[in-house]
Amino acid sequence: MLNGVTMKINVDDYILNTLREDITSEDVSTNAVMPQNKQGRADLICKQDGIICGLDVFERTFRLLDSRSRFERNFNDGDRVKKGDLLGVIYGDVKAILSGERTGLNYLQRMSGIATMTREYMDQLEGYDTVLLDTRKTTPNMRPFEKEAVRVGGATNHRYNLSDGVLLKDNHIGAAGSVTNAIKMARAYAPFVRKIEIETETLEQVQEAIDAGADIIMLDNMDNDTMRKAVAMIDGRAQTECSGNVTKARLKEIAEIGVDFVSCGALTHSAPIMDISLKNLTVID
Repeated sequence: MLNGVTMKINVDDYILNTLREDITSEDVSTNAVMPQNKQGRADLICKQDGIICGLDVFERTFRLLDSRSRFERNFNDGDRVKKGDLLGVIYGDVKAILSGERTGLNYLQRMSGIATMTREYMDQLEGYDTVLLDTRKTTPNMRPFEKEAVRVGGATNHRYNLSDGVLLKDNHIGAAGSVTNAIKMARAYAPFVRKIEIETETLEQVQEAIDAGADIIMLDNMDNDTMRKAVAMIDGRAQTECSGNVTKARLKEIAEIGVDFVSCGALTHSAPIMDISLKNLTVID
């Protein structure tokens, strides 16, 4: 979860940079109507059904502006929420509430949208052993939040970044000269604890990856028939991952083929936001 020490170490700088993007010198509108510091409250209201995610980030946004602010929540990340639900109430300096509103909502809406879409995809895999993964196709400077939202939605994170694992894609293969050379060079360079995953686009490449001893073979942009043949060729000698052209409608077909993993960039690059509003601001001091 993105809270406590993890929040301070990993995401505070992201949130602060986003606040700086929105407040370069001052919040002119807020300073005009609230010349003095006063305490207030506002309701966080859900405007559509879905899976809520990012409440810790929402709260943290206001605490970075006002350390005494507090968020009393009625739900937790991962809960299913409905239109009209009161998600919680934010208390604090009215200036902080007004200035942090858009940043806090942007995180919360984006993360909830991803969690909601991920849960819908996960529902298609119920009863199958295939594991749904995300990718690195994330919004710049949003990766920790988007990866967390995928996890809350029920799927599994693929590697977080380029330092996290060995994944040899088509251009790596081109640079090395062949599938065999790419695997051999990666095996020699990477620590022995690292698994070697390689992307393949043809059955010929699949066979070459098997012979070279790849740990994980990605079946990229293959139609179902070709993928079925590839899984049969591999026959458990490596784990398998399907990638490319992965849609919600196609998930059951892919799972029935028997791949171990299916990675889907759409979870982070195409999820719509969830509509959430901060309303009913009241000055209480």
